[in-house]
Amino acid sequence: QAKEATPGNDNSLIILFLAGGLSTIDTWDLKPNAPKEFRGPFNPIATSVPGVQMGEHLPKLAGQMDKFAVVRSFGHRSSGHAVADHFMLTGYHPSAGFNAGLKPNNQKPSHGSVIAHELGARGPVPPYVCVPTMHNSGGSSYLGSTAAPFVVESDPALPNFAVPDLAPPLAIDAKRFGSRRSLLATVDRFQKRGEVKFNAQARTVNSFKQQAFELMTSKETKTAFDIHSESDKLRDRYGRNTLGQSCLMARRLVEAGVRCVLINHANWDTHYNNFHVLKNDLLHLLDGGMATLLEDLYDRGMLEKTMVLVTGEFGRTPRINNLVGRDHWGPSSAIAMAGGGIKGGTIVGASNERAERPATKPYRPADLSATIFHSLGINPKKEFLTPEGRPIPIVPSDGEIIEELFA
Repeated sequence: QAKEATPGNDNSLIILFLAGGLSTIDTWDLKPNAPKEFRGPFNPIATSVPGVQMGEHLPKLAGQMDKFAVVRSFGHRSSGHAVADHFMLTGYHPSAGFNAGLKPNNQKPSHGSVIAHELGARGPVPPYVCVPTMHNSGGSSYLGSTAAPFVVESDPALPNFAVPDLAPPLAIDAKRFGSRRSLLATVDRFQKRGEVKFNAQARTVNSFKQQAFELMTSKETKTAFDIHSESDKLRDRYGRNTLGQSCLMARRLVEAGVRCVLINHANWDTHYNNFHVLKNDLLHLLDGGMATLLEDLYDRGMLEKTMVLVTGEFGRTPRINNLVGRDHWGPSSAIAMAGGGIKGGTIVGASNERAERPATKPYRPADLSATIFHSLGINPKKEFLTPEGRPIPIVPSDGEIIEELFA
């Protein structure tokens, strides 16, 4: 059963997940003094924080550096997509028997599902939403359907964008829809009377059906997803593309009460022509979308209560390959974080001279999980009970809060 909202806790999380793996050596952690086969053609530029630089193709974000932090001594041991996805979105490295092809493939609950379970919904909106699509490792595992994400399954950049699951079929008018709901409720009541024991699974199904009806009939929920009501000027600032409009949608959803929004954005797997693809196809999307999101949250007084995380499943190889690309690289993969009490303009740690590995105290996915939950007011040391009654910590035992991020 989903929890009611935790009193006094209005915290939320927005994850910009750059699926495929962002090249952090070309964005957050340039190495201009490294040999050319490592550093590439991009140059560092100054930011709004004296002494802090970033890649030249993120000029808008450079101007917002005072609002976010970068952890440069971050990395992990996995350089395969599915395993690293699970690692980054749950804090747990998959164990034996992991089936990467499942959707979702979670052995442990995603951050969004933990947040939904612990903090509950604020209002009629779902507590956890994936935009525009489900991520394979964004599921709820043993926390069940009430902690699973609501998946938009539509691109908010499309002119005719609409959320398929927020409207009944066209052939069913409001009167018939209400009648069907009443009939189903009557059947449920008779079923419960006839059962000696109304078990937990049945309660979960009933709760899930109730949530579905509330979503389809809630004016507040439909308003939250109505991106067309935003001004053209603001939509243009975010960027008329999937990532930009997903960032705008995330702000709207958090404003309406959603606890976690996972933006699943693809095509960051730059094995070929890394620099051309980043410069011409990808970085301007991140620059416009993330910079405007931070500014918009700040202007609305929401940034202090809304953590923003920008990451992929890993970084990319420091050495440029024969196809002028960069391959998968788990050992060094800087992450960017803002809001939720994080001190803007902070650089945590450093990688070595070629961005091959952390040169200072290393931070891992478990530390990221502990930091997220701490920021949102969830005890990182808490344990969940599986349906079999087995206690599992929500964060691996070696996870610790990245204290340097906080003022």
